[in-house]
Amino acid sequence: MRPIVQISLDLTNIDEALETAHLAMRAGVDWLEAGTPLILAEGLHGVRALRAAFPQTPIVADLKTMDGGYLEAEMMAKAGATHVVVMARAHEETIRCVVKAGADFGCQVMGDNMVCEDMVAGAKWLEDLGCDFVIHHIGYDERRGIAARGERMPSPLDRLREVVEAVRIPVQAVGGLSLEQAIECPKYGAPLVVLGAPLTIDADAFKTADGDLEASLRMICDAVHEQKVGS
Repeated sequence: MRPIVQISLDLTNIDEALETAHLAMRAGVDWLEAGTPLILAEGLHGVRALRAAFPQTPIVADLKTMDGGYLEAEMMAKAGATHVVVMARAHEETIRCVVKAGADFGCQVMGDNMVCEDMVAGAKWLEDLGCDFVIHHIGYDERRGIAARGERMPSPLDRLREVVEAVRIPVQAVGGLSLEQAIECPKYGAPLVVLGAPLTIDADAFKTADGDLEASLRMICDAVHEQKVGS
């Protein structure tokens, strides 16, 4: 699988999400993600608006489903999502329901291993239950809370190679990565690179002289797309 750049639209209104999505697509982003904040704020309307504006672009609905799996996946697929997210910590039957809905409505399933006691085993569990992708994820509250106690903040990179080696399906790493680290993910064997939005361009190598956000994002996309996915 060639490297893919996915932008997470972690915004709370449709107009901002569409504006950022247009900028991202011009810069070379491959997939759009209706981030959890956007889904909470705008629900199906946000996904429908993205689909109307970008009829051919893959759209990830970051539902973080824990229950009601079939209905949630069905609703998002009918609204235009091509990918939905279910949590590994959900009940096995919920994961199976999301996978079934994905098959019924032509939507791929991304399984998220956040807060699994064993992240590698959680990834394998998701694959065994029929997920099409693994999201190897360290949560926002987890990272910040641990750092606030003066302890080392965990990173998805800590066990990313182990996760990649444990499964046969594509992996993406999410959670507190710097731009430099995100861009390096394909070298770990994880081809799906996620960039957060609102974007903070904080890597010197990816700043333009005039502070042009679109140009900076284009440089990031080029850097990802030039790579080969590691084994």
